[in-house]
Amino acid sequence: MACGRLETALGYAFATEDLLRQALTHRSYGSPHNERMEFLGDSVLNCVIATILYHRFGSLREGELSRQRANLVRQESLALIAQSLDLGNYLRLGEGELKSGGFRRPSILADGLEAIFGAIYIEAGFEAALAVIERLYQPLLDQVDPKDSGKDPKTALQEILQGRKLPLPLYSLVATSGEAHAQEFEVECAVPVLDIRVRGQGGSRRAAEQAAAREALSRMKEAG
Repeated sequence: MACGRLETALGYAFATEDLLRQALTHRSYGSPHNERMEFLGDSVLNCVIATILYHRFGSLREGELSRQRANLVRQESLALIAQSLDLGNYLRLGEGELKSGGFRRPSILADGLEAIFGAIYIEAGFEAALAVIERLYQPLLDQVDPKDSGKDPKTALQEILQGRKLPLPLYSLVATSGEAHAQEFEVECAVPVLDIRVRGQGGSRRAAEQAAAREALSRMKEAG
């Protein structure tokens, strides 16, 4: 399994090739697949990000730390990092997922990256996983603003509109794709009074709504 470029991008070389192979195997491809590793990697990631935030931002209280962590470990953040690694080119997917573009699907990319974190933890322990995660997350960590409330995009958008005494945004489901166990949702967020209509995608309707709200916030900032 030729994954040298991926390992270079990760900054970690696996001693056990089978671990990496399993981490890259989606359930649609066959067994052993990466779901259990993804479960473990999710917990490792949350612990690592919590540890980093705790040491970096000594003035933040528990609730603020929790919101910042939630923003960093959400599907969109993981998918962004996975895309920077070209992870989709290394995933082992079943024929149906390949045809439907599963290698580009944020939910599959995010799960695959978490599975890799789990595999590193299994092979080399917490410190090795921490080093990889901290390096990959450095660009996002540098963007963390301790003065930012860390509120999710939907809440932030709603509060801004309420503060301006404007109607709340309207969310509508535009499309769904993929198999039942790995669906991708597309949602439109509309703020008619500001002439804003944007779309977002995610592995759940909620995630897609958050992505659409984030785009709406971006449009509002551009408009001033």
